[in-house]
Amino acid sequence: MTAVDPRDAAEVPLPASPVSAPAPPAEGVLGRTYRALTLGIISVVSLIAFEASAVNTAMPAVGHALDGIALYAFAFSAYFTASLFAMALSGEWCDRSGPLAPLFTGIATFGAGLVVAGAAQQMGLFVLGRGVQGIGGGLVIVALYVVVGRAYPEALRPAVLAAFSAAWVLPVIVGPLVAGTVTEHLGWRWVFLSIPVLVLLPLTVMLPALRKLPPRPAEERMDRRRMLLALAVAAGAGLLQYAAQRRDWAALLPAAAGLALLAPAIVRLLPKGTFRAARGLPSVVLIRGLAGGSLLAAESFVPLMLVTERGLSTTLAGLSLTGGGLTWALGSYTQSRPRLEPHRERIMGIGLLLMTAAILTVPLALVDGVPVWIVAAAWVVAGYGIGLNISSGSVLLLKLSRPQDAGSNAASLQVSDALGNITFVGLSGLLFSAFGGAAADAGGTPDVTNAASGQPAAFAAVFFAMAAVALTGSWVATRLKPAGSGLPTAPSGGAKRVPAPHPRTPSAPAER
Repeated sequence: MTAVDPRDAAEVPLPASPVSAPAPPAEGVLGRTYRALTLGIISVVSLIAFEASAVNTAMPAVGHALDGIALYAFAFSAYFTASLFAMALSGEWCDRSGPLAPLFTGIATFGAGLVVAGAAQQMGLFVLGRGVQGIGGGLVIVALYVVVGRAYPEALRPAVLAAFSAAWVLPVIVGPLVAGTVTEHLGWRWVFLSIPVLVLLPLTVMLPALRKLPPRPAEERMDRRRMLLALAVAAGAGLLQYAAQRRDWAALLPAAAGLALLAPAIVRLLPKGTFRAARGLPSVVLIRGLAGGSLLAAESFVPLMLVTERGLSTTLAGLSLTGGGLTWALGSYTQSRPRLEPHRERIMGIGLLLMTAAILTVPLALVDGVPVWIVAAAWVVAGYGIGLNISSGSVLLLKLSRPQDAGSNAASLQVSDALGNITFVGLSGLLFSAFGGAAADAGGTPDVTNAASGQPAAFAAVFFAMAAVALTGSWVATRLKPAGSGLPTAPSGGAKRVPAPHPRTPSAPAER
């Protein structure tokens, strides 16, 4: 997605310890000091992860019940585009007054969106509820990483970020099964209406620890220019997604308007130099979009390929991705080992090379003589690679962020992640159609016996393109260390520039 040169911005040396008082060295994230906060954070992330995996399962029933198949895709894109704006808002809000207010506002907004979606009587209202959820989710995810930067000493942050990834494992495995059972026996509405009640317990557990965070004085007012840029990015992404749904010349107008809004705004919203893969923080932000976007785009086409080309059932095709969820957590745990800290940049490059190899392996299943289990094996490797990469990028962001830029830098990482998903999933869709992939039934149940002969080429085009994106990310990984002997940092593109003599309490991005 994006990248830049740290010499374009002021450089500040990284201090050895964060502003907050360090914990006893022997105490871990589940020690007495941090136990309540860690468990609360993991619980909130797990519930958000469960909702994300459950929605995919419940959506066919929602579309049928509300007679809204025409708006089916917008139920997903509404969440995504709304969260883009909310991430930038959360970053500015956290920098101005700390993470407590945006965190609890985001959780309340997320719950309200679930209620709106669960009670909707028509698809338009359901899409609106998903947009409200997106605002809440965007506020929460950035605020949580700012909490990590302020509440935990630097030595414990890799372990906390590994726990973030681990919090996705169980929801990814059981979410579809639970959501399917609830949808069949109680109705799809309870998939949405039950989650707000479950959030109350982790909030109660977290609150005392969050109140102990040291207050941060408001040094500046909220950057309204940055808010307008984020709004332009969200609106531009929404218009481009709308245009992609249309297959006529009328789509050119919203596509042009979306591009005109998105392109100049995103250049200013992300750290300066992101699109040039400048050394340091810009490359950390860029690599998130490349890694996350390439994996999600490839992953989106794996089940379809297995159903249409190899005749697997939908359930078995989906299960081929389960191993990747488990090894994602394992990779995140691996990068958290203290002895690997000096090699963090190299670990990220290795992770992307593993992803490249795995994505290139998947299209071998298009050959009849190749056993179909090779896809599941490849995705085990891909999951481990992304686990190494995503959490390590979060740790680097913590190191490279000054206190006054912590929230905005965390938001930039999330914006890069979201835009990477939008960009590369959209590109994969275009490649799939261009190479004859339209033979798959639009209703989501491909006709295996009549799969077009051009379809294998369509799948191959998608996987080869996404492997190229991941390989590009491995090159960007060589530019993660800032120039010079220290660890300089650059403020995010739309953020204020503050003189150097500030101690550093970093913040981090959101991730799976």
